[in-house]
Amino acid sequence: MKAQIDHQGERRTFVFTGIERVPIISEAVAYVFRTLAPDDVQLFPVTVEGEPRRYFIVNAVKAIDCIDEANCREVHHYTEEDPFPEYAGQYRWIYGLRIDPAKTEGARIFRPEKFKTALIVSEEIKAALERVGNLGVDFERVT
Repeated sequence: MKAQIDHQGERRTFVFTGIERVPIISEAVAYVFRTLAPDDVQLFPVTVEGEPRRYFIVNAVKAIDCIDEANCREVHHYTEEDPFPEYAGQYRWIYGLRIDPAKTEGARIFRPEKFKTALIVSEEIKAALERVGNLGVDFERVT
């Protein structure tokens, strides 16, 4: 697989692509994922245009029904009248996402079912990623 750089700038250790929000990570971040959450992710090598270092695409293998709608700030659902009726009932967007930790089945990295835009990581993984540094992502508490 190959990835192109659309916006020049400082190389980061963890970024999301614009389309489909695919995570691309450095070898150091891949080490964190392999070490702390080996059963939660698949890592696929990707060649990044003009970059000699190794990068990986991350696939979170678990999608968990854990969204706590009552505590989210704002929830928007697709309806059958939307341009994509096949998504009816799924989340269009969630502001102030909140999850129920009791429903996460012990996963350390996952995507919420029906809202796969979000990539959720445990506090332990967040801390390890912050130690790697140079991240192109922000963290938001969801519990």
